[in-house]
Parts: sequence; C-alpha cells; structure tokens
Amino acid sequence: MRNSVAACRAELGWSQSRLAEALGVSRQTVISIEKGHFDPSLPLAFRLAGVFGRTIEDLFDPDDVPATTARIGATARPSV
Repeated sequence: MRNSVAACRAELGWSQSRLAEALGVSRQTVISIEKGHFDPSLPLAFRLAGVFGRTIEDLFDPDDVPATTARIGATARPSV
C-alpha cells in the first residue's frame, strides 16, 4: 500500500520519534509504515489521519486497485 505519511509528517516539521510518541507506537513502526513495509491497523490509521487532519483515503492508496475503482466498489450495491 502506498502512503503519504512521510510527506505529511515533513509538512508538520515532525521527526519520526515525535510522530511515534503522538501515536503511541515505536519509531520503528513509523519507519515501517512510511516505507510501505507495514500496513497499520484500522485504529492506527484513524489516529494517523487525526494527527494530520486528513482522511484515511488521503493518506493511503492500495497498490493493486485504482483509487476510482476502490471508491466505486466500496459504495456500489450488489446487483440482484
């Protein structure tokens, strides 16, 4: 999953350590998320979004699904 966590953190002028402290996680967790090696849990994704004042969708984008397809698929109703 691609993400903009590092860019958002840089906009705030925060270190990885400061972000980790604000989220209640280790610095290694922040590093892993920023590098795309670790997908955060939903509660952690919400905390990240809250820290940056953005939505989860603003921060994370799935690698294998185009953004428009993911959003359409999430709101579309199954045909009967």
